[in-house]
Order: sequence, then C-alpha cells, then structure tokens
Amino acid sequence: MRIGELAAAVGVTTRTVRHYHHQGLLPEPERRPNGYREYTLRHAVVLARIRRLTELGLGLAEVRDVLAEDAGKDLAEVLTELDEDLARQEAAIRERRQRLRTLLETEGAVTAEGPVSPQLAALFRDMGQVSDSPMAVKDREMLALIETTAGAEGRDQLVGAFEKAFTRPGAKEQVLAAYALLDDLADADPADPRVDDAARALVDCLAPDLLPEKLDVDPDSSFLRAFYADFAPAQAAAIRRTLHLLMERDGP
Repeated sequence: MRIGELAAAVGVTTRTVRHYHHQGLLPEPERRPNGYREYTLRHAVVLARIRRLTELGLGLAEVRDVLAEDAGKDLAEVLTELDEDLARQEAAIRERRQRLRTLLETEGAVTAEGPVSPQLAALFRDMGQVSDSPMAVKDREMLALIETTAGAEGRDQLVGAFEKAFTRPGAKEQVLAAYALLDDLADADPADPRVDDAARALVDCLAPDLLPEKLDVDPDSSFLRAFYADFAPAQAAAIRRTLHLLMERDGP
C-alpha cells in the first residue's frame, strides 16, 4: 500500500501518518526501488491502534508508552490514569457550571464589569441610580478589580463599607452628591477649592475603619501611581485628600 491508501483504509490523513512517523509512533516502511514507501498490513494494524488510543484521549507520549515494549506501563495502567484525569476534569467542569448557574440566576451579577459575586452584584444594583456618573463607573471597576485580587478579609471589608454607604438613611443622595462633585473636577486645577469639598463629601459617605491601620497614601509604588493616574489631576488630588482625612478621622 502507498501512504494515501493506508491513510484512507484507517480513516486518517496522510499528514497524520507522516506526523506519526516523525514522532516515532509508526515505523517507517521499506521503500521500493522507485523510492515510494511500501506499507504492509502490519502498518495498518499499528496505525488503527494509534487512532483508537488517541480517540480515547491519550496524548502521543502516552500512546508511545502503550506501544513501547519496555515503557514500564501497560495499557490498563495508562487507561486507568486517563480515567482518573477525566474524572478530575469532570469535577472541575461541574464546579464551573455551578458557578455559571449561580451568576446567571443572580440578578445583576452579569454586568459590564462582571462577572462578579452575588454580594457585589447587590451593591451594584444599589449603585445603579448613579451609573451615569463617570466616577461611579470607575468605582465599580475598582471594586471588581479588588474582588478579583484582594484577600477575602480585605474584599469583604471594602465591599461592606460601600454597602453601608448606600443603605443608611439618606446615604444614596449623599453619595450621588459626592460623585457629582468629583465629576465636576474632571477639568479642574488640583488647587481648586472644590477638591477639599469633594474629599470631605467622600469622607462623610464612607464608614469608619475603612482603611488599614497603617497606610502610606503617597507611596512610590507602581500600583498607586497607576491608580492616581487613572483620574484627572484634580480628582486624584481629591482622592488623595480623602485618604488623608480618613486616616485622621479613624486614627488613634
């Protein structure tokens, strides 16, 4: 048989046959005087076995173990390992599907910033009435970032502080006013007196003990530089001033 005939008989492509030659899985046949490969029935038997093994999900290295006489692993051992691996994959898929169902069934969990947790989705629903505020949008993005990267304690503390800011009496109107002050600073000078007004409005919105006990709000860190740079200069100044005021308010 020629390579095309062998490939057609086993149901693979000639490219696959050549790849198995290159990987050392299928022995090279003898060549005729005219240079063409001459495949035998034995090649078809081996090629068909390789196809069955790969269709079970074995990688080529595992197929090589099965085919090699001195590989140290028999077919039953390789297939047992494959079955265990598939079981782990099944468990991981079931867990992922459960998480997806929870997200799809949780109102507001699938947002522009999402997917987010049910807790954060509930907070975003409360923030919905100020979603037109550019500063509110940044807050939502930052909360989604923190939920992804922060530890559970820090994440719960920050989300809890925002929840309190939106659930106490008159809080939503207060937060709305603070966002408006910050939005108005988009084109302002950092020395604008409204910077301090916006900072004090933010402090009034936020719960006590929001910040860690020790926090350097002006560090030379790449993250905080990137954080402040994401705002207009006057807005960044207001946020920096807010952090200073919070530390003064919540300090010893």
